[in-house]
Amino acid sequence: MSAVHELSIAMAVVDQVGSAVREQGAGADAARVRSLTLRIGELSGVVPEALDFSFGVAAEGTVLADARLLIETVEGRARCEGCGRDTATGMPPDLWCGACEQAMSLTGGRELEIARVVLEDPEIRPGDDVPEQGDDVPEASHVPHR
Repeated sequence: MSAVHELSIAMAVVDQVGSAVREQGAGADAARVRSLTLRIGELSGVVPEALDFSFGVAAEGTVLADARLLIETVEGRARCEGCGRDTATGMPPDLWCGACEQAMSLTGGRELEIARVVLEDPEIRPGDDVPEQGDDVPEASHVPHR
């Protein structure tokens, strides 16, 4: 995969989230995006590091310019129609059932979806005394999702 692939994905995500923010009636003084969480399957062909870099480029000058990109990785999973076994596929994916020696069907790991968007509160300005409410945005940029 090339970084061009991830750049096109980042641009599409920025466009989609930006449109959704505008549709919510957000004007020039509206809240900006604080964080964006994407769920990406390990079998999707997307390189998280390249997407992270591309997101920074695609978000410049938009409501997502200062947003933190969080990536939840979804493991590849498969199910055997013969014996009903459900298992992780691994990388590269193994789609052959070791229990009954039949082909397995892929059931997860190809996801590429916007899972969560957190907006900044436009009423809060830098330097305002804001009560501590806990930060619901994890520090890690890649959060495994299993």
